[in-house]
Amino acid sequence: MKTFQLDGKSREIAARSADQKRALKAMRKQEEIPAVLYGGEKVIHFTVTKGSVRNLVYTPNIYAVELNIDGKKTMAVMKEIQFQPVTDEIIHIDFLEVSDKKPIVMEVPVVLDGHAEGVKAGGKLILQMRKLKVKAVYSEIPERLVVNVDNLGLGKTIQVGALHFEGLELMNAKNAVVCAVQLTRAARGAQAKA
Repeated sequence: MKTFQLDGKSREIAARSADQKRALKAMRKQEEIPAVLYGGEKVIHFTVTKGSVRNLVYTPNIYAVELNIDGKKTMAVMKEIQFQPVTDEIIHIDFLEVSDKKPIVMEVPVVLDGHAEGVKAGGKLILQMRKLKVKAVYSEIPERLVVNVDNLGLGKTIQVGALHFEGLELMNAKNAVVCAVQLTRAARGAQAKA
């Protein structure tokens, strides 16, 4: 997994919710995004700039994030992002501190590899699950999960239970379909004639 460098500065939490809302609104006007780091000895509240997280958020890749909050470095992964429903701007980010000892659950993109036999016979290959949830130590999690589809015939599927990746535990339901080769009208017609 690639590492992404991100600088942040700690922020104070107001005692009253009205004061806190006012402070968060002021931060967002200054192009800052409030963020929280969980998973360590204590919860850390900090801010990051909109420009600094753009390449972290708007990408198909997954990253381990090296957070530098007021000079203190911590390894983390992005856990959750909240977007403003109308403007689609980022309004909050949650990070989870990681270590080489404790496994985490993370979604990893799926990439299909090979030429399915069902596609050669006139079918259409469809990727049903773009990401799979995996559980492992963060340093063992790959950037993508490659699924070979060479032996996938017409009308056949690959389910989560049929997949195995070294050092990873798949957390999705075993009967969930990852990809399938569907019959097209042309393939149905060819089967009917045969």
